[in-house]
Amino acid sequence: MQDREFDIDEARGVLADVFAPWVRDLELSVEAIADRPPPDAAADWQPGAILRMAFSERLCRHGGIVCGQALMALADTAMVIAILAANRGYRPMTTVDQTTHFIRAVTSSDVLADARVVRLGRTMSFGRVTLSSVADNKPVAMVSSAFAML
Repeated sequence: MQDREFDIDEARGVLADVFAPWVRDLELSVEAIADRPPPDAAADWQPGAILRMAFSERLCRHGGIVCGQALMALADTAMVIAILAANRGYRPMTTVDQTTHFIRAVTSSDVLADARVVRLGRTMSFGRVTLSSVADNKPVAMVSSAFAML
């Protein structure tokens, strides 16, 4: 891990420069970065990031429900940014596994991804993401993932 800050501007730069064009088309925004524990942090504090996916009809399937593919891409992208925050800088990685448990549908609402790094390793890193509807702040999906650090 690097001994420097990974701030929100750097996270936004990675989002704009590193990801595939179709991921950039989701118009995700970085809302917060947590690369160091605050002074009053709980013993189980974990580094992470919060990303927002703005609601768009283009992301919906029949019935106006935000499609699972968009939600999974949001979770994967948020976890990459969270790992970079924990690492305090850019490091190439690739998704090895992602398990998504959909809890309920989300309609006509932005979605927040709260991504937390459970373990930052030299060769593998693991995390969890909670996706929530901004309209009512209720979870819509829980995601666990593993990344190979390259």
